[in-house]
Formats: sequence, C-alpha cells, structure tokens
Amino acid sequence: MPKMKSNSGAKKRFELTGSGKVKRKHAFKSHILTKKTTKQKRNLTHTAVIANADEKRVKELILA
Repeated sequence: MPKMKSNSGAKKRFELTGSGKVKRKHAFKSHILTKKTTKQKRNLTHTAVIANADEKRVKELILA
C-alpha cells in the first residue's frame, strides 16, 4: 500500500507546538484593513490554538 500524503494546504496553514497542540493564524487580516480598528488588527496578529473538536482532523491532514 502506498504512503499517505499529507495535505499541502494544511501544511502551510497549521503548525504543531512542542506539546502537540495545533497553532493557527487568525482570518480577516489580509485586505480591506482601512475599516478595521487598530486594536482589531493588532489582536488578529497573534496566533491561536485550534479548538479541541478540530484537532484530530487537522493532525490527520498534517501528519498523514
């Protein structure tokens, strides 16, 4: 049986932490930034940890 391929799009979007959690970036930070407040843009800069409900699916995509 051939090797499973990991999902190329998921590899670019997610990163694993040392403890095995999955990091993600916030959406809505790429364009149409003039109508967003400075505070909103600043808070979207930080990375977040993915929800527990999605963690298994995303790990399968990354580590396949």
